[in-house]
Amino acid sequence: MKKQIPIGQSDFKEVREGNFCYVDKTLLAEDVINLSAKVLLFPRPRRFGKTLNLSMLRYFFEINEEDRSSLFRDTLISRTETFRQHQGKYPVIYLTFKDLKDRSWDAMLRGIQHLLRDEFFRHEQMLKPEHLSEAEIKYFRTMSDGKGNLRECTDALRYLSSFLFRSSEAQTVILIDEYDTPVHAALENGYYGEIISFMRNFLGGGLKDNSHLFKGVITGILRIAKESVFSDLNNLRVYSILDRQFAASFGFTEEEVDTLLDYYAIPDHYECISRWYNGYLFGGTVIYNPWSVLNYTDTRPEVPEPYWVNTGGTGMIDRLATQGGRELREEIGLLLEGHAICKPVYESIVIRDLEKRDDLLWSFLLFSGYLKAERQIDYEKWELKIPNREVHVMYREMVKRWFSVKTESARIENMLSALKQGDAETFEFYLADTVERVLSVHDTGGPEPEKFYHAFVLGLLVWLEGEYDIRSNRESGLGRYDVMLLPRDRSRYGIVMEFKKVNERKKETPEQTLEKAVRQMEEKKYATELQAAGVNKILKLAIAFQGRELWVRQG
Repeated sequence: MKKQIPIGQSDFKEVREGNFCYVDKTLLAEDVINLSAKVLLFPRPRRFGKTLNLSMLRYFFEINEEDRSSLFRDTLISRTETFRQHQGKYPVIYLTFKDLKDRSWDAMLRGIQHLLRDEFFRHEQMLKPEHLSEAEIKYFRTMSDGKGNLRECTDALRYLSSFLFRSSEAQTVILIDEYDTPVHAALENGYYGEIISFMRNFLGGGLKDNSHLFKGVITGILRIAKESVFSDLNNLRVYSILDRQFAASFGFTEEEVDTLLDYYAIPDHYECISRWYNGYLFGGTVIYNPWSVLNYTDTRPEVPEPYWVNTGGTGMIDRLATQGGRELREEIGLLLEGHAICKPVYESIVIRDLEKRDDLLWSFLLFSGYLKAERQIDYEKWELKIPNREVHVMYREMVKRWFSVKTESARIENMLSALKQGDAETFEFYLADTVERVLSVHDTGGPEPEKFYHAFVLGLLVWLEGEYDIRSNRESGLGRYDVMLLPRDRSRYGIVMEFKKVNERKKETPEQTLEKAVRQMEEKKYATELQAAGVNKILKLAIAFQGRELWVRQG
């Protein structure tokens, strides 16, 4: 009987004792032990296995009355000397902040009190009262009752690790999962200062200069800048998605996906899975999105679905992208075309600066899993691309929402319907109307307006991606067309577009500009690619523009 696919299972013990498939990441424990750094931070996108990995580390390290070595039977770590020396030898403090998303600081503090209450209570049987003073026993009781005040909660890691050390005579392992989830919630809900102050003192107290600490491992999505949270941690090493070390510890490698598909007897699905869920590069290693791969393997749909994208809100991304100017929209257009953009990448981010600095958006998108770093250009600049089809869907939907708030969707539908039917006159009417409603003078007044209009129209065409293969700036015939729509149904219209700015310096008229564009499409034989694909009905559209005015002519 085949093992079940662990959808949403993040407890290592449940996965191993249940009839669940496990992609072996146990050597992470050995790597953590062998590093000289005492505290490690692993920023990774959501649902890339962070919680399961930390749960595995907990069961590996933790002293327990029950022998847990059987959980690691036939795993990679079980064959090592590290396993014999370290498995089950340390007290462990394990906290996951992934569910703390409260809308007020008071509610967040209550959530933290309850989280710490459960962890203190979990260790109650291990503690030996004779090793604690009366004041310490009182503090422990307060915390295990969930009644610790702000100061007492802040000191929790420092005191609990000390109590555990004295009771077990072994240093403590501290595991903190999704440490930045409360920070994102605080930014959204107006108590950023309070949570940053708490996390800085809370983590610093337990992880800096703590003689009772063996190892500390922290996970999150972003590396929040040192001056915000980690200012007190001079013993911290960060391993982001740009680092080669630990590149394969989170997410699935190509070999792991191959093995998984062979086990479930669906190796013929590899190409589809690769196109939709592959494409991440962690430290130069090709990584697949584990959440989506597992969901696809479980459901095996006829049409792949954006499983990962659908599990998270994109509110912050929408807000940051919407407030951006023309350059941002041009760059999103380039990404949708499959091109790379060159941008500085900052590994440390002050979260509240995201809404003040446009340049931080790209780092946020990269570390959140919505872009991949394809190639390093210099010290801080990287070539960034959309990693796969699944994430491409997110950008496409974001563009749709952006247009929807500016103009009624019915107008866009009418415009695209006219385009599909070869009705250039109606298409011109609705396109001009959309430009008037959506664009500002600043949008169209830049140094390269053709490039902007090109990106703008490409954004509108995302509604047609299910019916057309949308191509841009590719060679056909004797030149490069601006935009081409290759219909999946070859009996429908194939469309070629050429954009031209009316040259005011030469006193050119819109009619002259349109004529020039039509002539270029004919002379350069831009329809060659469509004809070679078997498309017989071809619509050639010249689009001339001057500021926010535009004109369309059928060639």
